[in-house]
Amino acid sequence: MTAQPAAPLPVLTLQSERPQDGPLVDALIERAFGPGRYAKVSERVREFATFAAEMSVCAWSGQRLLGCARMWHVRVGGRRVMFLGPFAVELGERNAGFGARMINRACEDAAAAGETHVVLVGDEPYFSRVGFAAAAGRAVIMPGPVDQRRVLVRALTADAGELAGPIQPA
Repeated sequence: MTAQPAAPLPVLTLQSERPQDGPLVDALIERAFGPGRYAKVSERVREFATFAAEMSVCAWSGQRLLGCARMWHVRVGGRRVMFLGPFAVELGERNAGFGARMINRACEDAAAAGETHVVLVGDEPYFSRVGFAAAAGRAVIMPGPVDQRRVLVRALTADAGELAGPIQPA
């Protein structure tokens, strides 16, 4: 029996989200999360947060959108921080490793812009691989019910300090 060669990974380009990307990003998010996403506390944040296209990242293979990581300006306890989400990857492209690349790129762009923290709601086993921790999010208050263990924070600078307080508009 001869082993079949693995399909080559797509050539990937990461770039900031552009206005014309919006419909494709929205469709990807709909496929990834469905209408149930509107009931989540992260949607409450996005209702008042300011979208940061310059820090939001799209992953492309040619003209095909494979993933997105959206960033939003918010405040926590009076401090300006970024909120990450939604983060989505096309079903057939998951486990290829570029989700982590998108998140790291979004966080690098935020750090380059002078931001100190990124907050998200997600699974710590996945997001800890890219520097997020639940312990850092234990004092961040979301605008609705949430499992506090899923509130994760990534400090972008060594002297960022801890976050505490409610998430509010930027």
